Amino acid sequence: MPLNDETRALIAQINKKFGPGSAVLASQMPAVPLFTTGSLALDVMLGGGWPGNQWNEILGAESSGKTTIAHKTIAANQQLDENFTTFWVAAEAYDHAWAETLGVDVERVIVYSTNAMEDAYTAMIQAAESRAVDAIVLDSYPALVPDDEYEKDMDQATISAGARVTGKFFRKVGSATRRSLVEQERPVLALIVNQFRDQIGGWSPAGMTPKTSPGGKARLYAYYTRLEVTRTEWIDEKRPGGGKTRVGQVIKLKTLKSKSAAPQQVASLKFYFADSVQGFRKGEYDSASQLVTMGILHGLIVADGSWYKYGGHRWHGEPKMTAAMRENLDLQEQLSADVMAQIHDGDS
Repeated sequence: MPLNDETRALIAQINKKFGPGSAVLASQMPAVPLFTTGSLALDVMLGGGWPGNQWNEILGAESSGKTTIAHKTIAANQQLDENFTTFWVAAEAYDHAWAETLGVDVERVIVYSTNAMEDAYTAMIQAAESRAVDAIVLDSYPALVPDDEYEKDMDQATISAGARVTGKFFRKVGSATRRSLVEQERPVLALIVNQFRDQIGGWSPAGMTPKTSPGGKARLYAYYTRLEVTRTEWIDEKRPGGGKTRVGQVIKLKTLKSKSAAPQQVASLKFYFADSVQGFRKGEYDSASQLVTMGILHGLIVADGSWYKYGGHRWHGEPKMTAAMRENLDLQEQLSADVMAQIHDGDS
């Protein structure tokens, strides 16, 4: 239905007062960009990848894989775009050797090392406003210290100082990450790593200690996506001559909040932090097993008894299919593309 004269006049008045492009038809707005996570299972959970121009939280217990998820995201996007540049706020030490092991080109990562909360937030706002980088990562929130806390002695309480500053940051940073409603501007991926804390005095069923995350409640409204990361089990391998060696872990992922896809989605992936006798290299995901799982889940791989079929190929048993997938990179790319095409078709 065409707009009536009164509606067109309203749009013109708003754009005259606040600037061209302040009010547009929703149909004229560019699509929200998505950034791959480097994991097909996680991309599917998020509806195609991390939403751009929005703030996303990676949350979990210590050593669960939070920073690894962030590094693998950066590495994957660097592979897709040779100009992809990251502004990394290192509230904790930045391990460039480990980042390289995970596939990150550290020549395209700007590291700003500080645990001063106000300084970190100011730099992040400047980076978003500049449109000079493609990703902003804060690792991690619990290591930040607000000025109010830093200036007081150890025996002086500073309740909620960080939450107040964080709430102010999210109120201010919105305009910095906002992009044109008409033109396709350089998008930005924004990730903040956070960590669970025990909620002392809180109630939880079955006698379990309830969990909470620092930063106050204002951020919960500001985040577009909140991803929970949990280590569910270790990956151990037998070695010649006896004994076992720990080479990796299984990471469970759950979307606590998602404004771009269905929330409370769950997936798991295998990550190797040491070389494996199965051929996995240190710093790799088991991408083939993810592909097989997603292929079966979305009906692209058809099971006929103990036989599996896809793209003119046929395998007897899932282990043989997974092994064949690991050896055939072209088959991996095709299956990945087919899964993502189905996800995008479902959104259209």
